[in-house]
Amino acid sequence: MTNLKSLILGSAAGLIAIGGAQAADLPVKAKAVEYVKVCSLYGAGFYYIPGTDTCIKIGGAIRIDTAFNGGTYDNPFWQGQAGAAGAWTGDYISTRQRINLTTDTRTATEYGVVRTYANIQFDFLQGRESIAGGYTEVDYAFIQFAGFTFGKAVSQFDPQWALSKPYISSGFNAGSNNATGIPQIAYTASFGNGFSATISLENASPYRNAGLYNNAVALAAPFGASGNTGSYGTSSNTFAGNSYGGNHIPDVVANLRLDQAWGTLHAAAAMHTITPGFYTGTINHPDDSYGFAVTGAVEFKNLPTGAGDSLKLEATYGKGAAKYVFGGTTDTLGGGRYAHAEGNTMGFGYVLDGVFGPGGQVQQSEAWQVSAFYEHYWNPAWRTSVFGNYSHISYGDTGNALLFASLNAGRTSNGGFLAPGTTGNFDLGLTQIGTRTAWTPVRNLTLSAQFTYSRLEQNLNGAWVGAIPGKVTPAGGFALGNQNHYNGSVQILRSF
Repeated sequence: MTNLKSLILGSAAGLIAIGGAQAADLPVKAKAVEYVKVCSLYGAGFYYIPGTDTCIKIGGAIRIDTAFNGGTYDNPFWQGQAGAAGAWTGDYISTRQRINLTTDTRTATEYGVVRTYANIQFDFLQGRESIAGGYTEVDYAFIQFAGFTFGKAVSQFDPQWALSKPYISSGFNAGSNNATGIPQIAYTASFGNGFSATISLENASPYRNAGLYNNAVALAAPFGASGNTGSYGTSSNTFAGNSYGGNHIPDVVANLRLDQAWGTLHAAAAMHTITPGFYTGTINHPDDSYGFAVTGAVEFKNLPTGAGDSLKLEATYGKGAAKYVFGGTTDTLGGGRYAHAEGNTMGFGYVLDGVFGPGGQVQQSEAWQVSAFYEHYWNPAWRTSVFGNYSHISYGDTGNALLFASLNAGRTSNGGFLAPGTTGNFDLGLTQIGTRTAWTPVRNLTLSAQFTYSRLEQNLNGAWVGAIPGKVTPAGGFALGNQNHYNGSVQILRSF
């Protein structure tokens, strides 16, 4: 019995020892996996960055565009391209493929929400890229904190709905343009009930500098790129005769806004500084000239015509600040040159902040525009918009005299000249009317088609003697007259 008892106790002690040894060999318990959590504070699509209290939303889009009888951005052929003259060598179609990536972060702090936002585009453009080329652009990149906005964002001059105009692309003249944002420092004060006010300092170069013509230099011809060394968007609208002296003072912009369930109201003003370059052959220059622009806009939502329907109206006036009025992506050759030829006729004009002559001061231009956009939803999947714009610019008696002198028969280095006896002025008017129909068969996939009619109205009576791509100059030159243009585009857009 004694031996049996000793055996049982010994076996139990051995089992306990073995169990203890096995327990010592077990791995330490793994740390719980920290899964990404949904952040519901700022709307759908936000998640907490693991280990932080910052929420992030990653999105983007792929869009495929094809333009017919127009440029890449669905621009009418205004800029002196071969297509503007109906030349055999002109492109009848133009294509673009774009990948868009966005990041949006939000962090709640004692000073309010700290936000960062970036929008990066990867584009492939017909006529610009090699077979496997492409380019990258940063359209928006800003930080918002305690009411301040720092970086590249929608100009405070423009209404809240600047990026939601119901058309395909940015080639339509419809006031100030925000295709890639404006570098700025802005402060917004909110007063409750949807009412707010903002003041900002914005970088005028290159979006807001329309060009300043020095009459001592031959002005770039309407057709061709005489003296052009840089496109709008890569430099401050460089073209033959441009004499902007630099970007010395930022534009000062202020606005008042009202956001309500029924829609929005927006009023804004801007001061634009024109810093001239030197008189030719001297170190003297005209005085700085201060232009300005004002705008008013209203949006009506959910109209009686149907749920989701909207009407947007906008009017703008600028003196010495032409790009606050003529803001579409049409300055492909610089100098705001608008030109079109049909048969043996042609029409042209310039969009400039002003002109000056030897020893003189800047003669500012005056420009204005009105725009309207209406969109109707037939049902949740189908919608149609109609839109129109009229933009106008003039230079006054002194400015007209300087422009006439620059394009007379003795200044042929610019690629052409006005025939002797030509009269009138350099007032330019552009009328555009368009319509777009969009179909969204599934969420975030939209197919759309657009048609645009444009009319260039010029006020010169006479003829232009000079080379036009793909055309033989008639005896006595091309008769000057108003021009009509038709173009269209289709797009497929997948956003995510």
